[in-house]
Amino acid sequence: MKKLSFLIFAAAAITLALPAAAQFAKPEDAVKYRKNALFVMQQNFARVAAMAGGKAPFDAKVAADSAAVADFVSKLPWAAFGEGTDKGDTKAKPEIWMDKAKFDEYAQKMQGEMSKLNAAAKTGNIDSIKAAVGSVGGSCKTCHDAFRM
Repeated sequence: MKKLSFLIFAAAAITLALPAAAQFAKPEDAVKYRKNALFVMQQNFARVAAMAGGKAPFDAKVAADSAAVADFVSKLPWAAFGEGTDKGDTKAKPEIWMDKAKFDEYAQKMQGEMSKLNAAAKTGNIDSIKAAVGSVGGSCKTCHDAFRM
């Protein structure tokens, strides 16, 4: 059941992500899309981070599955930071649109670190996972400090 749910989610995400910028009828739709993608990524990353921090029992399969989802979803929200999506129910700072190059750089850095976490989780080695979790967390914090209210 878990695999089926993941496959359905992955297929939907791929379908939605390909022409993401063109798919939003309204700016509010883009905001909702990116918030949901970031939420799914955060939930899966948090599951791995809890194991790495000793707050949850380590389960190599769950860690690998969660890291794979977080890695995949880490590529989705960025197309939804288009023109007009700086208003409404969002914690995005105006600096995103004033320094888009820096924002994109931080997003790419986080995606790279998330991919490293995915690779580490596939090994099942908790020490490798711990190191990768720290790097992902650091990249998230850097971006949040600069671009999130």
